Amino acid sequence: MLHHGAHPSGPLADPDPAGEPAPGYVPRMTGPDVLMVHGFGTSHAATWLGNGWVDLLGDAGRTVIGVDLLGHGEAPKPSDPEDYRDLEDRILDRLPDEPVDAIGFSAGAMAILWLAAQHPERFRRIVVAGVGRNLFESDPARGAAVIEAVRTGEASNPELRYFADLPDAAGADRAALTAFLQRPDRRVFSAELLAGVRVPVQVVLGDRDFAAPADLLVEALPDATSVTLRGVDHFATPRDFGFIDAALGFLDAQPF
Repeated sequence: MLHHGAHPSGPLADPDPAGEPAPGYVPRMTGPDVLMVHGFGTSHAATWLGNGWVDLLGDAGRTVIGVDLLGHGEAPKPSDPEDYRDLEDRILDRLPDEPVDAIGFSAGAMAILWLAAQHPERFRRIVVAGVGRNLFESDPARGAAVIEAVRTGEASNPELRYFADLPDAAGADRAALTAFLQRPDRRVFSAELLAGVRVPVQVVLGDRDFAAPADLLVEALPDATSVTLRGVDHFATPRDFGFIDAALGFLDAQPF
């Protein structure tokens, strides 16, 4: 489901009737809509609303297009992996005709990069977080362990415990999240594919993130910069002030 999570905020003071700015008047900033896509097992509300992103973008005069990935949040929750084919199309269908800015975390970052490689004209600037080396190097054993943890709710280490507990959150569905991970068309990223992302991209990654380092991804993108979050792991990234500050600055969306 598409959420318009932020609306342009008003200026600090209105101009006087004669058309002259009142003392302290600050013109409202403008800019493209901001697409926001969360990571696996969470939602737009939990990742972006709950961590203050939507309010900050609203204060900067931006409108947020908040998309819940299929199987998450307020989106439908099918339990058949086949239903998750081409899940990126649900995002593309929600975009306006004009180019948008975009912020994605983890699975949401992958979806945005895939779309931008196919449709670069739909984007102006992109921020991705929680992705890096993992886009190019698969770990089948770890992937199978994550799926089993999500399916059963059982885990043998702290990382798997995090995934096992995700379906226990309010509104989550264990069968749907398992099916999401088992979808038949998991995207394969390559330098050739990412060369199609012909817009500026900022890659934000914690130095304790299992997706680190970011080097391969930054090198594959035609116009990319990177930001390293010191002492931050994958799961703490969405609420990290360093991520918020870097992303809003990159999109020219600082609220003050």
